Amino acid sequence: MREPRSGAGTFARVASVSYNFRFVRALGAFFVVTIALAACGDSVPGNSVASVDGDTITREDFTHWLGVATSTSQQQAAAKVSYDPPAFTACVASKKKTAPKPAKGQPQQTDAQFKAQCKQEYDALRDQVMQFLILEKWITGEAEDQGVDVSAAEFEKAFQAARKQSDLEKEEAFQEFLKQSGMTAADAKFQVRFDTIYRKLGEKAVKNAKKVTDKAVADFYAKNKARFATPATRDLRVILTKTEDKAVEAKRALESGQSWSAVAKKYSIDQASKNQGGALLGIAKGTQEKSFDDAIFAAKKGELTGPVKTQFGYYVFQVQKVTPADQQSLKEVAPVIRQQLDAQNKTKANDEFNEALRKKWKARTNCADAFVMSLCKNAPKPKTNTTAPGGVQTVPAS
Repeated sequence: MREPRSGAGTFARVASVSYNFRFVRALGAFFVVTIALAACGDSVPGNSVASVDGDTITREDFTHWLGVATSTSQQQAAAKVSYDPPAFTACVASKKKTAPKPAKGQPQQTDAQFKAQCKQEYDALRDQVMQFLILEKWITGEAEDQGVDVSAAEFEKAFQAARKQSDLEKEEAFQEFLKQSGMTAADAKFQVRFDTIYRKLGEKAVKNAKKVTDKAVADFYAKNKARFATPATRDLRVILTKTEDKAVEAKRALESGQSWSAVAKKYSIDQASKNQGGALLGIAKGTQEKSFDDAIFAAKKGELTGPVKTQFGYYVFQVQKVTPADQQSLKEVAPVIRQQLDAQNKTKANDEFNEALRKKWKARTNCADAFVMSLCKNAPKPKTNTTAPGGVQTVPAS
């Protein structure tokens, strides 16, 4: 087991813990995936909420960051909620005081209902805080194992970028943010350091992603050739009528030299093309009713065709422009395919890094009974019932 790192208590105090924190971006929903493990594990010291490879997260640290999480959660901050589990006395009193008067004929909320609401809110914040405090240990430990660090120059650049992105470049605004969030400058700086270390670990993993070969590009092109093809299209002038007789009249009018605009305005019931002088542009093969589609792509350019019967009525049309199908060559699309495959390989490498990180460090993470959540090795198995043949209910073994 790893020896506790020097200064670990201080390090934990400035860990990043909440998705709501303005400085830190979420490290990915990947870490919230629950792995089914039976309740077991090493004991956690009485003054701690968890132990990661022998390095503890103190109750003092948890309480501090719970306060920050409460302050940065709009709902809790607005209500000025104070939690005091497991009784939640203060929280219940606060909610009773601020609860709106029930509508006429509706019962008052009971203390038990207020308490259930308090517990639900607290549990969500607790898990949020525990997640980030644990992740701090994981990321710090993994960076130590891999020899990854953040230089003073890197940190300062990242910190200033974070302030700029959060509109906190001015010192006055930054100090006001700290006051409202309950954070210290050290807390804010650590969130940036933590995020930067995690990013560097990810970049290192991605750098070792599988390289895209010419064969891989060619294979992808062969399997997805249709994706790089443009279908044949036709630009048309059309007249759509309700009856065949009207279609014949419209065709004769066009043959006599009347303009498409005039004939479309007089005879056509298709408002979209009627208002455009009968124009219907960029019709791709296979996009129209079969009888009309077949006629369109069998007709010669400039040939007045119809009437063609469809479910919508009778079409008289003329092909104005023919655009043949086009198939891009492997040479043309190779750069795009290579870029796509490279992105896929990098995503896979990043996923594998996160999977290995979670598997390695979850096995070293134990939580105190009142603080167990999905990242703890001693998290209980989900109690998922399954139905066996004959309707017998069974529960997976612990």
